[in-house]
Amino acid sequence: MPIRVALLKETSAGEKRVAMVPAVATRLARLGLAVTIETMAGAAATFADEAYGDVPREADGVAAVRDADIVLAVQPPMPAVVAAMKPGAILICLLYGGQHPALVAQLKAGRITAFAMEAIPRISRAQSMDVLSSQAALAGYYAPLLGAVHMPRILPMMTTAVGSLRAAKVLVMGLGVAGLSALATAHRLGAITEGYDVRPETREQAQSLGAKFVDTGVDARGEGGYARALTDDEKAQVEAALSRHIAEADMIVTTAAVPGRRAPRLISAAQVAAMKPGAVIVDLGAEGGGNCEGTRPGETVTIGAVTLLGPLNVPSALAQHASELYAKNLLNLLQLIVKDGAIQLDFADEVIAGTVAVHDGAITNEALRRALEPGTDAATEAAR
Repeated sequence: MPIRVALLKETSAGEKRVAMVPAVATRLARLGLAVTIETMAGAAATFADEAYGDVPREADGVAAVRDADIVLAVQPPMPAVVAAMKPGAILICLLYGGQHPALVAQLKAGRITAFAMEAIPRISRAQSMDVLSSQAALAGYYAPLLGAVHMPRILPMMTTAVGSLRAAKVLVMGLGVAGLSALATAHRLGAITEGYDVRPETREQAQSLGAKFVDTGVDARGEGGYARALTDDEKAQVEAALSRHIAEADMIVTTAAVPGRRAPRLISAAQVAAMKPGAVIVDLGAEGGGNCEGTRPGETVTIGAVTLLGPLNVPSALAQHASELYAKNLLNLLQLIVKDGAIQLDFADEVIAGTVAVHDGAITNEALRRALEPGTDAATEAAR
């Protein structure tokens, strides 16, 4: 009997992505997977039901998941959908369990195994499954375009019959996947680019994309590919070094974020006030509260003569390609857990162990357990 997979239509406000696109869905059959889709699952991402071929369709999510062994989604499903899943079934999505404690409790009670795609370990072997990186690359690409349409000037230098217009200066703060993508896009659009990160090893990456690296003299390399928190003295040193570059920028893109934690503050209100008239800030850290003082998540605000954008779920604005990358991430994960036509969860594998958040009625992710069950002793729980 084939493994049954249900593909859900997203119900979260503003979410246009879909977890599986037609071109990738056809490859699931090779793994022994039989796909059922919820009607109109891919419509918001421009994928019609017919594009998925001759596969069963269900009118709603509850019906789609009732007999499913694996359920695929982008955002966490509605409680009624989770309630309809059978015990032992697998849910794969961007779980963010710390923000959805009621969902985690429901998954435990229903004995559902939940893979949290945001928790894919940041190791070389798991790069092909790394959803955060694939989606961040698109968000970084989109940010300079979004900023450009809010600027009262153009990005490239232009020579006309009545004189030349100088190129705009774009500063990207935070040189992870999103930041490097933003630098590359701004450079291709003809802007003068600068990049800043508290991790000095990003200097060469910025320079390889044609940008000048802003060196503040502070090294804040941390674990897991993220920056560590700065001391008060380091924050003051960085602020002093960056203020001139911020004041000279026509556009700033900020990208600093750590999943499950508040976004670090990179730009103060005083620095915003010192920016030139018409300058634009695109704060990709808005999901975590914002990298800029004054950011309102999901809104565009004007502070003096500066426009400050706090976009949410930026990859959804590029739903077609974002869905394609997400689907490939899922396919690579499914190839890890489906062997010889059967589901095999090897918890000795660090990718599986790190990504599974809930299994067999218990929270298995240590960070999530500490957040939601602070009084639980990990050793005692493991012995149960």
